[in-house]
Order: sequence, then structure tokens, then C-alpha cells
Amino acid sequence: MNVDDHKLIREVLRGKQAAFAVLTKRYEDRLFNTVFRLLGNLEDAQDVVQETFINAYLSLANFKGDSQFFTWLYRIAMNTAISHKRKQKGTLSFDAGRNGESGLEPLDGSEFNRPGHAMEQVEEERRIQKALNRLSPEHKIVLVLKDMEEQKYEDIAEILQIPIGTVRSRLHRARLELRDLLQREDGDK
Repeated sequence: MNVDDHKLIREVLRGKQAAFAVLTKRYEDRLFNTVFRLLGNLEDAQDVVQETFINAYLSLANFKGDSQFFTWLYRIAMNTAISHKRKQKGTLSFDAGRNGESGLEPLDGSEFNRPGHAMEQVEEERRIQKALNRLSPEHKIVLVLKDMEEQKYEDIAEILQIPIGTVRSRLHRARLELRDLLQREDGDK
């Protein structure tokens, strides 16, 4: 475990709430990015991350320290996101690309800054998010953690509390299913 995290956790358990603010600041962006990719909705992702930190704070005394604090926090976030998704079953949102637009001027003339590139990129992100939303929660989580968040197999297994072999097989099936969904959408156009 990160020695600094361990020290901060001890301080929180002694009553120093400012130490938890440091932990929150350290991990909130990474958690938000993962949860946003899982849920595809800005407000839902913000709610889930906030709920994750509240749950972590309330359960901090139960943290044993046998895993990384971030891994433990990720596990809470994944469970919270799944619960949130179950509560909303039937409600789909495809707003994922809206926040990818920026008002910044291009700094160079590369192909990435050509007119229309940003719009194409936003559209591609929407298309991928739409396909991701159609995956089962088990497949979606491993795909996001591995391919988008670049987590190690061991960390994913620990976060989800499943064997590494299960992570690998779910990831394989998730990639195949995502590819098929995207190919079907291309065929429909």
C-alpha cells in the first residue's frame, strides 16, 4: 500500500478529516473517469463518485490495508455504479460526447486539428459509449478497467473480487461483443 495513503488513513481514523480530503483529491478524477465511462452520464457519475467517497469514509475503519487503498476505493465505486445502474434500469442516456467539445483553438496544423476532426471524434466517442451501454455490466466493467483505464489484470481481479482467469475470459467476450455491436451499427448505416 502507498505509505502516504496509509499515513493519511491513520490520520483520518484519529479524527483528522482534512486527511480524507487529501485522499479524495488524489483519487477523485481517476474514479470519475472510470465511473463516467461505465454510466455514460455526467450527473450520474458525479453522484456515484460522491457516494463512493461517503461510503469509503464511513467504512474506513474496516479497511484492512491488505490491498491498495485505491483498489479498495475502486471496488466501492464499481459496486456503487452497479447499484446505481440497477436502480435506473430502463433509463438510457447517450450524452457521453457532449463534454468532449472544447472552445480551445488548435495549437498546430496537424490532422487532429483540421476542421471537423473534433466533431468526428465526439461522434465516435458517442458511438462507442452507445455500444458500451449495451454490454452486460460484467463485460462493461472489465473492458473499461482494462482497455480504457489501463488497469493490470491482477488489479481488476482484486477490484472485482474475481479470479484473473475470469477477468481474462470476460474481457475477451466483451471485446468480441463490442466489436460485433460496432460492426452491426456500421452495417446499418
